[in-house]
Amino acid sequence: MSGQQALRRLPFAVMPAVALTDLLAGPSLGFLPLLTLGPSFASVTGSVRRTALAGLVALVLAVLLGAYNGVLSTWQHDLSLATIVSVTGASMLAGHLRLRRERELADVRLVAETAQRVLLRPVPRKAGDLRVALSYTSAAAGARIGGDLYEVVTTPHGVRLLIGDVQGKGLDAVETAAWVLGAFREAAYDEADLGDVGERLESSLARQLGGETFVTAIVAEVRDGCVTLLNHGHPPPYLIGADGTAAALEPPAEGLPLGLGALHPERPKPSQADFREGDRILFLTDGVIEARDAAGAFYPLPDRVGLLLTGDPQTALDALSADLLRHTGGPLLDDAAMLLLHRQSG
Repeated sequence: MSGQQALRRLPFAVMPAVALTDLLAGPSLGFLPLLTLGPSFASVTGSVRRTALAGLVALVLAVLLGAYNGVLSTWQHDLSLATIVSVTGASMLAGHLRLRRERELADVRLVAETAQRVLLRPVPRKAGDLRVALSYTSAAAGARIGGDLYEVVTTPHGVRLLIGDVQGKGLDAVETAAWVLGAFREAAYDEADLGDVGERLESSLARQLGGETFVTAIVAEVRDGCVTLLNHGHPPPYLIGADGTAAALEPPAEGLPLGLGALHPERPKPSQADFREGDRILFLTDGVIEARDAAGAFYPLPDRVGLLLTGDPQTALDALSADLLRHTGGPLLDDAAMLLLHRQSG
């Protein structure tokens, strides 16, 4: 039996237990007020109608037990009945407010997820001589939708990609992600230099963002056996060599996230690394490295990238995603996006 099913049955299990206790204790000890546990528990997971039914059952049991114990019409028994009625009414109101809020949250989340799916169109599974795998794990139902974003495009300047994470949650984050993706899709084709792509993104966000909103991101270009990276304050990707080695491609200097360019005139400097046949590169958002287990330990990604060494890229990435969920022991608290590029041999 699942925990949800157990909670639904609890109201109608606790009331017979209270009634049996009252029968065994006799009229000298009054347990009738404890029957209010029925409607109280029902309001936690059940509907208003179910809560009212639990209250009615509690009221009937109280009358029957009062008659059996010969305490009907006493002030103590009348007080018990009034307590049951009052608690049932309050529980029905609490249940109604809970259900209304759950519906509102579900509607907001549905709108955000729909907008996010429209923005995050499926990435191509092949781009030039690259095979592309994607894993996107949504946060727990109780968490607000995140602002993770990604894109892969084939341009005259090579295969270019973007992966990023918008500061904040909800529809505002999705709106900001839309600006970033739109600017990247245009700049990736128009600009020959990768640094100019970053400048276009910064300029676009400077016109749209306000306050302290920012976007961590990596803009990358794969061309002529080399990968060029422009890191705007984002977790570094991992290069997994065909020989089994793995290393994080740290930027030469810390770069400010997109949207904060006005705070420092110095822009992130591109860095390069060899990307040979058979190599793989994993790009990720911070939802991966910040995932914790029950003891609070972060996901040990450097120790787990070995899962990506062999096999079909999508199968390998799915195995890493499953391992991530096993580490947390349940749903993630933040969205986690991963892109795996595999440079094919021959």
